[in-house]
Amino acid sequence: MLVWERPEPPDRPVPAPLNRERIVRAAIRLADADGLEAVSLRKVATALNVGPMRLYGYLAGKEELLDLMVDAVHAEIRPAGDSWREMLRSLAETTRQAAHEHEWLADLLGGRPQLGPNALAKGEVVVAALSGAGGIDVDSVMPVVSAVNAYVIGAVRREIAERRAERATGMDEKRWQVALGPYLDRTFASGRFPALATVVRDAAHHDADHTFRVGLDFLLDGIEARLV
Repeated sequence: MLVWERPEPPDRPVPAPLNRERIVRAAIRLADADGLEAVSLRKVATALNVGPMRLYGYLAGKEELLDLMVDAVHAEIRPAGDSWREMLRSLAETTRQAAHEHEWLADLLGGRPQLGPNALAKGEVVVAALSGAGGIDVDSVMPVVSAVNAYVIGAVRREIAERRAERATGMDEKRWQVALGPYLDRTFASGRFPALATVVRDAAHHDADHTFRVGLDFLLDGIEARLV
C-alpha cells in the first residue's frame, strides 16, 4: 500500500506531537536551507525533537519522505488559464517558480511518479482544461503536457546548476565571460567554428527569464501548429 493510502498512527503528544505533515515540513526546511544531502530521517527527527525510530511509524524510509516532499511542493504549483495555451504557460511558469523557491525540487522532478494527492489534483486541473474547453483530443493531451514538463525540467535544472556553480565559484555570468573571453577569441579566430562565432558575437544575450519565455513560446507555437 502506498504512503498516500496508509493511515497515520494515532498521535502521541509525548514527548512531541507528530504527523506526516510536520515531518514533511521539517524535511523541506532542511532541504531548502542545505539541499537534499541535509535530509535524512535522523536529521528530521532531530529537528522535530523526537527519536528517529518514531518516524518509521509514519514512513517506510527516506524514499517515501522524498515522495511526500515533492507532493507537498506540488500544492504550490497552481496553474490556471482560460485557454490551453494559457494553462500550459501557467503550468510551466509556476513549476519553474516552485523549483527556484525549492532548489532541491530540480533534482527530483521527472524522476519520481507524481501520484500524490496534490500532484494528481494539479494534473486534473491541467488535463481538464486541455481536453475540455481547450479542445485537445484525448490522445494528444498527455504528449502535450509531457512536452511542456520536459522543457521546464530541462530549463530549471540548467538554471539551478548555474546558480549552484555561481555560489561555489563566486563567479557570475559576467565574470565567466571575462575569464573565458580570451580563449573563445583565440578559438573563433581559427575559423573552425564560424556559425558559433557569429551567434556568440552578434546574437542578443538575454537573461534566464527572457530565455525561458522565448523557449516556451517556441514550444507552444509548435504545439499549436501540430494541433491546427
